[in-house]
Amino acid sequence: MFVLIFLTLLSCLLLLLTLAPLSHCRYWWVRVWEFPRVQLLAIALILAFAATYYEFDSTLWVTCLQVTTLGCAAYQLFWIYPYTALSRKQVADAQSDWTGTTLKILVSNVLTPNRQADKLVALVEQEKPDVLVAVETDQWWEDQLKPLEQDYPWVIRCPQDNLYGMHVYSRVEVRDAKIQFLVDEAIPSAHLLLVTADGLEVSLHCLHPMPPSPTESDESTDRDAELVMVGKSVEQRDIPVIVTGDMNDVAWSRSTRLFLKVSGLMDPRRGRGMFSTFHASYPFLRWPLDHVFHSKAFVLKDLRRLPSIGSDHYPFYVELLYHPQQGAQQQKLSRTQDDEKLAKEVLNQVGGHEHRVHRPGE
Repeated sequence: MFVLIFLTLLSCLLLLLTLAPLSHCRYWWVRVWEFPRVQLLAIALILAFAATYYEFDSTLWVTCLQVTTLGCAAYQLFWIYPYTALSRKQVADAQSDWTGTTLKILVSNVLTPNRQADKLVALVEQEKPDVLVAVETDQWWEDQLKPLEQDYPWVIRCPQDNLYGMHVYSRVEVRDAKIQFLVDEAIPSAHLLLVTADGLEVSLHCLHPMPPSPTESDESTDRDAELVMVGKSVEQRDIPVIVTGDMNDVAWSRSTRLFLKVSGLMDPRRGRGMFSTFHASYPFLRWPLDHVFHSKAFVLKDLRRLPSIGSDHYPFYVELLYHPQQGAQQQKLSRTQDDEKLAKEVLNQVGGHEHRVHRPGE
């Protein structure tokens, strides 16, 4: 009876944590349960097995436990399934005979107290990305990354001591670059125009919004608003768009899904895997927080989680091929009136508007 009561309590807790994100509440202790869906799925399956394994007297009670835990498992699987190799790929794989301009993006949350900058420098020299986006960079990190400027002459600098610094290094020509503080005066974002050697112009937006957590923000409002602002600002752009950075939001959350809908951008993770980048030190507590989203005009050449550089995040690497003919066949997420209404509500909560976002090249 003790075991049965214990399993019942755990199952009730699991059900509560599963249902909590369904609410529109933005407090961190609600929104945070969107993150560990894989872990909650595993716990649900373990509890369902335990309810079946033990020979309890009450068949009805056991049946209720099985229905509850398997129902929770199915719900969690619904959200993470698009980010498994079993799902259909949203972004097409580039074929060897397809030609066009390629862009290699490496995004890395370096962790400000981390003092292993040599690992990131070595990784950049090995992978040779066209653009490096480094976040949580302070003046020490700027000094340590200075050797990269020999190969990356275009640099956007915003060193900060509050864990929200940002640096962008590019070997591709940069024009019309601007650092903005869209929602919070202490949290920067970078917006710039990349111009490749063959004249392709790409609007690049680098973000690192504040996460909902007990040590950062009590609510997810600022993070969600920044994502919606940028998403709506790039929706109607006539040139290709890339949005990247540590979004402090998992790929399968409602807010990231809303961002993809209002922006019309693509997520190369969908149909390929989770490529979880955080937390690098705790395998069981790991989820995808670092992202590269892009316009339909791109297809995918390479997608990898790179080796640790001593940070709590793994670096994330994406290589894209500009191939608008093939990209036009890709399906973006459909948007409804409810999505538009929700996006408007999110912006109204912070008094934000998409017109505040710098649109490089215009």
